Amino acid sequence: MGKRVGLEVTVAVAEAVALCRIDMAGGYPITPQSHIAEHLSNLVADGVLDAEFVTVESEHSAMSAVIGASATGARSYTATASQGLLLMNELLPIASAMRLPICMAIANRAVSGPLNILNDHSDIMPQRDTGWITLFAENGQEAVDLSIQAFKIAEHKDVMLPVCVNIDGFQLTHMVEPVEMPTQEEVDKFLPPFAPHATLHPAKPVTMGAFAMSDYFAEIMKAKDEAIKNSKKVILEVWDEWGKMFGRNYKAVESYRAQDAEILMLTMGSMGETAQVAIDELRDKGIKAGLVKLRLWRPFPFEEIRAALKNAKKLIVTDRACSFGGPGGPVFSEIKSALYAGDHHPAIYNFIYGLGGRDVPVQDFTGMFEKVIADTDNKAKDTYEFWGVRE
Repeated sequence: MGKRVGLEVTVAVAEAVALCRIDMAGGYPITPQSHIAEHLSNLVADGVLDAEFVTVESEHSAMSAVIGASATGARSYTATASQGLLLMNELLPIASAMRLPICMAIANRAVSGPLNILNDHSDIMPQRDTGWITLFAENGQEAVDLSIQAFKIAEHKDVMLPVCVNIDGFQLTHMVEPVEMPTQEEVDKFLPPFAPHATLHPAKPVTMGAFAMSDYFAEIMKAKDEAIKNSKKVILEVWDEWGKMFGRNYKAVESYRAQDAEILMLTMGSMGETAQVAIDELRDKGIKAGLVKLRLWRPFPFEEIRAALKNAKKLIVTDRACSFGGPGGPVFSEIKSALYAGDHHPAIYNFIYGLGGRDVPVQDFTGMFEKVIADTDNKAKDTYEFWGVRE
């Protein structure tokens, strides 16, 4: 197996991407993503990675460059965050409509204004309908593993869609963590060379991303929707293969002490490990608390969510972003939608927390549980609260 080393998570991600033998990377610096692009450029400059590193003038140009490279058959990669991701927005649905297996890291960061460089999920949430497969990492090891898995998922002949891996900015990206890096031989065995369905080449002209009027547009959108829904089967197969090969198992929805829990909390991203400590403290007090962690955001794992929540009397959904003027956080809306079509309907509460990188210690998680437990008549169910906001 690979060697266990201490690395900054962004550097570890860049090393993992290099192990995938990418052909091209295009990146523009933006905190807290910059170290991924910087380290990849160093690996190329030092001759460690045989690839083209394209320096561009903006994130819009970065996505344009990787779209072009991917269309020629190159294994292509980029990374961004916050306003950079928003600048890419125009191109994200084009990449998915053209069925290009681009992979991208998103070092999640708050969206301006006011200007903030720290973590929440307000950058990725507006992109949820662009047709990208969307994964969330909880720690450095997951960031490494998911970055490699992303290429295998994206390039599968039954998928051919772009994949983004979300890595909480600073709270995860800039942490030095012990990670087990696979060897080049192991990655080569896991990830075969990219075999594109069609490529742009002067010797054999093809049309990609052509003009489509109303006679065809709806059918193209349905095809993209079917593709991303059907990708879940491949995602689960890739995770199963990874688990057998490396001993680290991944699921769309994971649980912690949830089997007999009467009150559950749902998290997504790096906050899950802190929430686990709170669960342990509550269990020590005799409270049947448990945790559900959402790793797969798109395609949304409806069946797995319903199965994970089937015994809960109360459910706390946490969000790191707000759907302004809406019913609460975006994850809250998705979970309510998933449960609406099912047979089990726990009382659901929503806390929007950690915005702009605000610290969320263990006692905040226990406080959320205590507040919901105190609502014995469920009068506050189906409501949302900005947790910890000063009066």
